[in-house]
Amino acid sequence: MDIGYWIQLLSLYAIPAVLAITLHEAAHGYAAKRLGDLTAYQEGRITLNPIKHIDLIGTLVVPAVLLLATGGKIAFGWAKPVPVNFSALRNPKRDMLWVAAAGPGANLAMAIGWALLFKLALTAPENYFSSPLLEMSKGGILINLVLMVLNLIPVPPLDGGRIAISALPHAMAYNLAKLEPYGLLIIMLLMASGVLSSFMYPILGSIIGMLSFVFGI
Repeated sequence: MDIGYWIQLLSLYAIPAVLAITLHEAAHGYAAKRLGDLTAYQEGRITLNPIKHIDLIGTLVVPAVLLLATGGKIAFGWAKPVPVNFSALRNPKRDMLWVAAAGPGANLAMAIGWALLFKLALTAPENYFSSPLLEMSKGGILINLVLMVLNLIPVPPLDGGRIAISALPHAMAYNLAKLEPYGLLIIMLLMASGVLSSFMYPILGSIIGMLSFVFGI
């Protein structure tokens, strides 16, 4: 393993990774504020300051170790969750969906932004920054799409679980909500068994294919 290469790659991916996590969490807080819950706002979590959102172990150590250990095939981590008091929302069950969807929506917007930057780097005259910018943009696309797809899995406390609880009838939503204490364990088991990758890779491939077609990259 070329340690120098991986250090360089991690340094290039650091900026898009921090932005992806920071804006994802801030988007949850912003949506909650717009819908009546001021908890995140009062705690200073609607901010682009990454220090407010980064969890040292979950955001930095675990993803870096997994990337190095698996040759870049697996990355998994977490940030400090933005506090949301769903009972303070104007319509708790309905508005939960929009608060939860705001995070993955922010990741989709960032993936599109990085795709535009990738296109710009491809078409601009070649210079000293071309190769690093292409690699960073590629990382930005991949990181944001992985975060988006992963978070949309309908297992609480992931965003997809919150969306499902909001959309399902009360009885089904209640039963799904009872899985929340075991959600992280379920995701880790799905990852270890290979089920998660077999589910995510085709979806990621389709979205990347659409972005490639739209932006000609």
